[in-house]
Amino acid sequence: MNSNFKTLYKKLSTPENSGKKIGLFRTLCSIFGGLLVSYLFMTLLTFLIPAPLGESLVIPLYLYTLLWALFSFWIALSYTKLIALKRVLIPSLFCAIAILFFILGS
Repeated sequence: MNSNFKTLYKKLSTPENSGKKIGLFRTLCSIFGGLLVSYLFMTLLTFLIPAPLGESLVIPLYLYTLLWALFSFWIALSYTKLIALKRVLIPSLFCAIAILFFILGS
């Protein structure tokens, strides 16, 4: 069991042979991870803006496509697959915890 994690970690942490190819894994992580992280940030932004819900939805909707493009680009530029996973999981966990904090706190 422990050796399986070591081989998986080794496989995810090794860079790809060619720097010209992004790879399917990083491409899928960048598309869907960027979508997830930008959606969570958009939801968090609606809690942070001190305005009624109808007015506070306008700003995140305008920023949503820009955030998705920026996060996807940031994830796609990662050096290894492990860094791509970390760039998806860490911001999404941070946003999910912050959203839960705002939901349970009110």
